[in-house]
Amino acid sequence: MVHLAESIVGPKQEDGGPAYHGKHHSSTSWWCTPFPYLILCLIWPVVFVSSTLSTWSLPSMIKYAVLAVLLRFSLFWGQNEAASFNPLLPPSFPLAVRNPYLSAWLPFNETGDIASASPQFWFGNQLNWSVIANVDNETYNIFGVSSPSNGSKSGTLLSGNYTSTHTVFEISAGNALITLDFFSPVSLTDYVRQSLPFSYLSVTASGLNGQSPNVLVYSDIDDTWTGQSASTDKTFSSSSGASFYELTANGQATYSQSANEQALWGQAVFATQAVSGKALSYGSGPAASVRNQFAQKGSLTDARVWQSGASDVVGFSHSLGQVSSGTTVRFAVGYVREAAINYFGEAQTHYYRSQYPDIPSAVNQFFDDYEAAYNESQSLDAEVQNTGTSVAGSKYADILALSVRQIFGAIDLTIPNSTLDTANASAFIKEISSDGNANTVDIIFPMLPFFYTLAPDYIRLLVQPIVQYLATGGWPYPYVIHDIGTNYPNATGHNDGQAEMMPIEETGNLLILFYAYQQATGDKSFAATYSSLLPGYAQYLENNGLYPVNQLSTTDGLGAFTNMTSLAIKAAVGLSAYGALSGESNYTTKGQSFASTILTNGLGTAVSSVTGEPYLTLTYGNTSWYLQFNLYPDELLGLDTFQNTSIFKDQTDFYPTVRQEGGVPIDDGADWGKTDWDSWVAAYATNTTVRDLFINDIWTYISNQKNTMPFSDKYNVAGPQEGIGQFRARPTVAAHFAAWALAQKSTKRSLPVVQAPRSKPLRRWRARSERYEH
Repeated sequence: MVHLAESIVGPKQEDGGPAYHGKHHSSTSWWCTPFPYLILCLIWPVVFVSSTLSTWSLPSMIKYAVLAVLLRFSLFWGQNEAASFNPLLPPSFPLAVRNPYLSAWLPFNETGDIASASPQFWFGNQLNWSVIANVDNETYNIFGVSSPSNGSKSGTLLSGNYTSTHTVFEISAGNALITLDFFSPVSLTDYVRQSLPFSYLSVTASGLNGQSPNVLVYSDIDDTWTGQSASTDKTFSSSSGASFYELTANGQATYSQSANEQALWGQAVFATQAVSGKALSYGSGPAASVRNQFAQKGSLTDARVWQSGASDVVGFSHSLGQVSSGTTVRFAVGYVREAAINYFGEAQTHYYRSQYPDIPSAVNQFFDDYEAAYNESQSLDAEVQNTGTSVAGSKYADILALSVRQIFGAIDLTIPNSTLDTANASAFIKEISSDGNANTVDIIFPMLPFFYTLAPDYIRLLVQPIVQYLATGGWPYPYVIHDIGTNYPNATGHNDGQAEMMPIEETGNLLILFYAYQQATGDKSFAATYSSLLPGYAQYLENNGLYPVNQLSTTDGLGAFTNMTSLAIKAAVGLSAYGALSGESNYTTKGQSFASTILTNGLGTAVSSVTGEPYLTLTYGNTSWYLQFNLYPDELLGLDTFQNTSIFKDQTDFYPTVRQEGGVPIDDGADWGKTDWDSWVAAYATNTTVRDLFINDIWTYISNQKNTMPFSDKYNVAGPQEGIGQFRARPTVAAHFAAWALAQKSTKRSLPVVQAPRSKPLRRWRARSERYEH
């Protein structure tokens, strides 16, 4: 098997790109130039002299803080002058990203000294996770070692690469090349694989310059993964070849979160699997002691010491012996929540528990499944790279690859905990970084392009918990609810009617999602199940959609508007979608009538002084404009709501005239834009020049090295904060697949074949398993 590290950074093609990844984009940051060092050299004497001549005070502390920042970023150049990053250097590298509570990232600037790098939870708080190697009796800090042992050395980063499912770093350490492959599987049809709440770290050691060094590998985590450090218990177990630690936060309520939105119930899991013929040891205790033991002895004793909140770690050590072409050890990090979602008082658990109901069986299955998961990742990575490039170029493929793990990093795929019945599977999604709501309809809606094209059953899985609730009559209004829970993972509805109100927005969204699912799969049973619910929503749009009263839209940061043109378009497309869904052509005709009225006599349009053509306005009867992304589903689904009009061309011609330094704002009064809605508009652009304008703006933004958070879909396009993101890790990056979806809309899709339950028996906790509790 060719490992990903080899395929990404392997032999170069004639175009300069790596063999696996296509076109190569070598990224060099400003921090990788001599300028930070020059600044540091100029400022250091001033700060030092002024600080030594005064007592400690706020000004002197600020001076030292400035110095620390400069020193940190100067190290980015000093350590990584020769490092290359492919396809680009992103704001943050996804490391272990599987669901809302397993979401570890590495900000780009941390690669400046990767040996001491600090991974982060999506929220921005630190997660401690280290890798150390002993090479020919020399200790090298490879990753995440903020407090190195005396006499240890730092490895040198050679390259950093990402694909849709892997992040790979190559680090030299003496005569060894250490490759770290952070692999978060994304399986579109194997729901057991997708729901397992673990991520792989494969550490491969090989010789450099023809050498065959003797190598040992060590890795650890601590209680930062539990969301609290005040009181955490540790257990150790071994079962069927896997060894693993569990860290559990004490005294916390089920379904509770920390201030940083980490889960406070459940178990953080750190696991490994012994390599045949190689020695494995494990230990816990103060980080300095455990790591020194590895540095001095090359192995760990079963130190069952554990004191939460005291910088204690749990770690594993592998002795690989002499290596030449490459020897790999594999770790898994995860967070298990057996009661995963509170769905109206009933627990939902992750889908995998239908086959692997406890932690030992789940961990062993995760390791046993590596080969199949890896092969699947190769196919998906290649598909994203190749199709993305063919649709809109290599920069577009770069954007897509950085988006994939983030999409699924907000989703829990579940079944009822009481029955473990896979026939009742659902998907729950967290509105990460903004409201924290459960199954927000206008978070699911922009994700439509990805699921419509690659995994259409997820549309049903995500919508089902919403319509099941609406069908109970608990929501007291005649339009669709915004979300089914204020605080994820509590999906408990809003029977009191107290929720964010977006009547036209969410009602139109739901009807469009239903039709998109039916068109993508050919499955009419889902809509039939809710045939008594959906007509009321279509009627609501017919009665209220053409002249929307003062209300919010999905871009609620702009505030509420009366007669918002975009909402009227949403109503028109929603009516057409329902007409196609139900076969009732009168709704299609009504949608087209709405469209005609919006475009007639300047109700929702004005004439551009630049293009001389009409453009769609923000609200009726004025000249303000708005990014009209709601035209996209009309084009994607072939609804022809805006039939026989030039509106798509007119909008395409208009947007370049209002573009700012960093992109097109959401409207003429804002200095920020949205990459999700930009992508929808780019997709329906009637010429590739304007399409590529939007794509290039997004690519420039994610490669500008001004941000360190996971891919933000909202960013400033003008003003002093131009190029700075505002949100973190939201799943709406699925919208980036809009051009792909539109390019392939003629392809007939069908329901995915979900992998059948595995034939191997359930692995329960065996009596011979060891278990230590502290």
